[in-house]
Amino acid sequence: MDLFIFAAEPSADLHGEKLLKALLEKNPYLKIEGVGGPKMRATGLKCIMPMENFQVMGFIDVIKHLPQLIKHFYTLRAYILKAHPQAVLFIDYPGFNLKMEEHLRKKGYKGKLIHYICPSIWAWGKKRIFTLEKNLDLLLSILPFEKDLFKNLKLAVEYVGNPLVQRIQEYQYKPFDFPKDKKIIAVFPGSRRKEIERNFPLQLKVLKQFPDYALCVSIANSRFLPLIKELLQKEEVRAHLIPGEYTYELMKVAYIAVAKSGTVTLELGLHATPSIVTYAISFLDMLAVKYFFKPDLPFYSLVNILCKKEVFPELMGPKFTEKNLYEAVKNLLAGTFQVKEECEHLKQILTTKKASEEAASHILNSL
Repeated sequence: MDLFIFAAEPSADLHGEKLLKALLEKNPYLKIEGVGGPKMRATGLKCIMPMENFQVMGFIDVIKHLPQLIKHFYTLRAYILKAHPQAVLFIDYPGFNLKMEEHLRKKGYKGKLIHYICPSIWAWGKKRIFTLEKNLDLLLSILPFEKDLFKNLKLAVEYVGNPLVQRIQEYQYKPFDFPKDKKIIAVFPGSRRKEIERNFPLQLKVLKQFPDYALCVSIANSRFLPLIKELLQKEEVRAHLIPGEYTYELMKVAYIAVAKSGTVTLELGLHATPSIVTYAISFLDMLAVKYFFKPDLPFYSLVNILCKKEVFPELMGPKFTEKNLYEAVKNLLAGTFQVKEECEHLKQILTTKKASEEAASHILNSL
């Protein structure tokens, strides 16, 4: 085996798909195995274990599924040590991956360890910088400011560009019958059950107070379409349901958007769609964040972090209330032009590098 890839969540599967294509285009004889989702499996990854085995959300959910995650951890560790590929590539998922990298080194793995998408060490856990330096051969960053965090260390760190920039640049928009008689407010409630249950009801409660706009709801995961319909019916809201494969089309036509915090907010920023970021968390998760993780951040959404100012209003945790969301929607509807200008600046910050091709070149050079 030349390369083992570990991608254990939907965003990693998305990035992994592009990277896998770039690697095989540069060297079609590569033998690649690993853990991946449906996109990577369709691209030709020889899958040892499906990504779906690792999908958990929130601090409490991780504890609940800990025995299962530990079992998968040791199964994969044993497989990698026995197969001993030339390199192991870890995509994001730092809580699991940093431990695996450490274990592989301690158990005598001599191949290259590469991490694609730097953990959020600029937000919390800055001690992990030294863990990365100790165990990794190469760190591939998708945010331009991350390389400076390692400037006095021996670890090779490369900014390869942001994969979403390339994805959106190359995307072929498809025709879709969106409402034409009203401006559109797009809603992105999340791709997991708990995200939808925590964010969507309050989003609906507020947005139904703006009847002059057409409401379009993105269905990121078709499994939860019945849940979304149930919540719409409960709040007595009429909305257009947009399949996940038309997400970018919806972003392009939306006047504004309300979105659960995550990768989707950066995608909205790159589409220059004025947005409000929400994130409802449980009381126990809020305590975990406050007393255990202790994030040191002026902002939470990547658009704001990259622009170093509040471009997208953020309503996180206790700030995510009906009153606050109503005021944020009203203000955003009145000031979309300025937000669009800031989003154009975001594109300049991230540059036009093709991340998957840059990353593939660095990976192949290390083999």
